[in-house]
Amino acid sequence: MGKRVEIGKTGIHVTPIGFGANTIGAHNLFQNIDEDVSRETLRAALAEGVDFFDSAFMYGLGRSEELIGEVLAETGSRSDVILATKAAHIVTDSGVKLDNSPTFLAESVDSALKRHQTDYIDLFYIHFPDGVTPPAEAVGALQRLKEAGKIRAIGVSNFTMDALSLANKDGYVDVVQDKYSLIYPELEKDMIPYCVESDISFVPYTPLASGLLTGKFTASNPPQDFRKERPHFQGQSYIDIIAKVNSLQILADKYDVSIANIVLATTLSVDGIDVVIPGAKSPEQVQSNMQTLRAALTRDEATQVRELFK
Repeated sequence: MGKRVEIGKTGIHVTPIGFGANTIGAHNLFQNIDEDVSRETLRAALAEGVDFFDSAFMYGLGRSEELIGEVLAETGSRSDVILATKAAHIVTDSGVKLDNSPTFLAESVDSALKRHQTDYIDLFYIHFPDGVTPPAEAVGALQRLKEAGKIRAIGVSNFTMDALSLANKDGYVDVVQDKYSLIYPELEKDMIPYCVESDISFVPYTPLASGLLTGKFTASNPPQDFRKERPHFQGQSYIDIIAKVNSLQILADKYDVSIANIVLATTLSVDGIDVVIPGAKSPEQVQSNMQTLRAALTRDEATQVRELFK
């Protein structure tokens, strides 16, 4: 599919459109997960040139990682791809708790290696801060795992700006993952500039705002699932956003891609963002996501799209 980019200062190079594996095998998060479809979707991603897969223990309590490991073993593709995963959650009979202790992180990396059927993880994130372990201590534990060759890069996810600056006290953080989209641009005020200044790559999750920025909804037909409780999916705010989204059809037609592709391409134009990781539940969605690479937006076009939603 052409060009590859470096993720921050990691020395890791990937195609800018990755694969968010939060629906792969994630029986604990979604209903009607079909693992055969999950496997087909992963195989399709490899066939389409996807080389960056982003998973987490919480996606199926390890099942997403296992399915990725199975497909990579079956296709002999491990050396061709970059694997990212995350941990912080401990699931017990009484609920879920968070742990960032060095012992837990070391055990989590070892478990992730087994599930992926590999001897190294390219990018390992602390999925959420636990509010107890000093952030620099947790990241320091990952630094030791990096020095031992078990991981190649260190990430943190869902950290506040204060926690991030503490976590990066020794300059060990390579990647930050957090919620960001054209309609949730708040992190452009502090976190993303900090990442740019610190040579940290910022990886946004929900860049399509839970489907709101895909062009699939109409003003009179909002989604009727969990999303209807969210402010942007209600009232005049929803109607205004849908009108702005629909106005992107002109650009989509120019590049012969979808509105979602225009939104993803615009997101990639933000300083500090090297890669996006849209999810996919089917081979067709993988193919659709990869069409983003055809949308070679000019700087002016990307700026106009971003301004439209501010």
